[in-house]
Amino acid sequence: MTTEGPRPHPGVYFPPPFIFVAGFLLALALERWVVSLRFDEQWRPVLTPSGWLLIGLGVALMVWAVLTFTRARTTVLPYRPASRVVSSGPFRFSRNPIYVADTLIYAGVSLVMRMAWPLVILPFVLATLYAFVIRREERYLGEAFGTEYAEYRRRVRRWV
Repeated sequence: MTTEGPRPHPGVYFPPPFIFVAGFLLALALERWVVSLRFDEQWRPVLTPSGWLLIGLGVALMVWAVLTFTRARTTVLPYRPASRVVSSGPFRFSRNPIYVADTLIYAGVSLVMRMAWPLVILPFVLATLYAFVIRREERYLGEAFGTEYAEYRRRVRRWV
């Protein structure tokens, strides 16, 4: 805890999916203006259904996680205070199922579009997400919920 008491929220002032959008826009720019990194047309029969499967799984996971937050009567928005630690639903398996869902959707769109650049950039997108969002959220939750959050962190992995 800080000397002023717990923070009122994690200190994230933008929707975290914007990081994924920015990564994809960078990939589109690299695709257009640097070098094209597309999967061959012959891979379309595999990539397209695989991509749609990832998108579907991502959307389903996202809906499940948001509904779980809603049922727990806490916010999904990182610039608002959390009212409790949520450890049910997909939060039993991952501390960040919404970011896992974002990652699945991002990768799925990349496959459907047969673009490799988004996949090349994905580690940087995830590193940015960790540095500017996840670390802040975890620090805030640790300050706000103390032992309860520490125990949750010990039980549940960050990603999957």
